[in-house]
Amino acid sequence: MVGKKAEKLPRKVYEKELLRLQTELVKLQEWVRATGTRLVVVFEGRDAAGKGGTIKRVSEHLNPRVARIAALPKPTERERGQWYFQRYVEHLPAAGEIVLFDRSWYNRAGVEHVMGFCTKQEHQLFLRQCPVFERMLVEDGILLRKYWFSVSDTEQQERFRRRLEDPLRRWKLSPMDLESITHWEAYSRAKDEMMVHTDITDSPWYVVESDDKRRARLNTIAHLLSSVPYHEVPPPVLELPDRPESTGYQRTPRDLQTYVPDHTARL
Repeated sequence: MVGKKAEKLPRKVYEKELLRLQTELVKLQEWVRATGTRLVVVFEGRDAAGKGGTIKRVSEHLNPRVARIAALPKPTERERGQWYFQRYVEHLPAAGEIVLFDRSWYNRAGVEHVMGFCTKQEHQLFLRQCPVFERMLVEDGILLRKYWFSVSDTEQQERFRRRLEDPLRRWKLSPMDLESITHWEAYSRAKDEMMVHTDITDSPWYVVESDDKRRARLNTIAHLLSSVPYHEVPPPVLELPDRPESTGYQRTPRDLQTYVPDHTARL
């Protein structure tokens, strides 16, 4: 399970290349908006594999009106009575939009299957229908990219430990995450079976080695950019206008408004 760990990418190298790639992501965004393209990016993988951090770096400088993150909670009682893919369909992009799925319909192939939240029949039906569903998306013109973040058992354990000890990241850890440790091989088998059925020509899986988060983020963004035939769209010409002369406006007296206390004065 554990291979030779790659040397951690130096921070300066990482930050320089991340900025360059994020600049390209902005160009990609403007191309998507100008051409009416619909782009869906699916991020999947084990708990603590680095999906969230990568999504954060992808979306950091993008317009949230163009690029949005879909991270769905557990289904409601009504949603459990729908066709399984139905609640995901409403989150698909319209023309000129990008949707980043922080986990997706593949929940059924992973946690739902392993933890017994769906029946064997529902799991098998998903494996049959998923390739058909994704072919429909692609045939309709949606650009679909799927990334699987692969993390070793020892690295996952270490990340869980750090989350337990860090009050700023403690919220990322749930009882379900910890339970996944005891189901490591079951999740591995579920992933392998999922890949057999859904790694298809129309929508292939791309595996991201993620023991080094910095490398994983850069590799994913670089691959995403290379897989989309975007080009730079010239921005509209904008000029800052001159501020007009005052017409006598008087600002409201400060004592008539409630201001936020100056916390910084006590630092």
